Amino acid sequence: MRRIAPIAALLIAAAAVPAVIAQPPASPPGTPDRSRVTAGTYAADPNHTMVVWEVDHLGFSNYTGIFGSVTGTLVLDPKNPAASKVDVTIPVAKVTTASAGLTAHLLREGKDGGKPDFFGPAPADARFVSTSVVVDEDGDEAKVAGNLTLNGVTKPVTLDVDFHGAGAMNGGKPTVGFEAETTIKRSDFGVSMGIPFVSDEVELKIHAAFEKQ
Repeated sequence: MRRIAPIAALLIAAAAVPAVIAQPPASPPGTPDRSRVTAGTYAADPNHTMVVWEVDHLGFSNYTGIFGSVTGTLVLDPKNPAASKVDVTIPVAKVTTASAGLTAHLLREGKDGGKPDFFGPAPADARFVSTSVVVDEDGDEAKVAGNLTLNGVTKPVTLDVDFHGAGAMNGGKPTVGFEAETTIKRSDFGVSMGIPFVSDEVELKIHAAFEKQ
């Protein structure tokens, strides 16, 4: 009985406390519903915004890397989407790849004081500033033209943008998300090492989330 009593007491105590089972949300907070987009100024979520780049390597495979920690602003007005503006900064120094050796190569100094093969050890941030926004009839795709500054060179670039979703993030902040694609020539920005063995054309895929301020 002495052994059974403590066990019984634990069972009684457990029964007295209501069981709390965490229930997952019924659906994600963001949905592809344009009516949920509200006007205002949004800030890029640096933890969930990235630029994925892809080049052809020796004709055998495509190789990808990521620029993360993107910051900047997006000004939206659903009633006048053509007036939307985006200004984002991409820290090139934080580039990452699947190979530690290649990542180091992208950021290493030039040999014997020469020009670096790629960006060098202290590259300036890249920046994209929009100049125009043209939205399609359905309202969920757009051509966003702007100026991209990379490696100290500024060139016009047009992004093909798809609306991904809108809703409220944790804490109630309205959030919007987009996907975008474009192709640039790295030689236009003074990054010519390895061409044509490593392709001059670089495909960029942008995954962007913005929180309303």
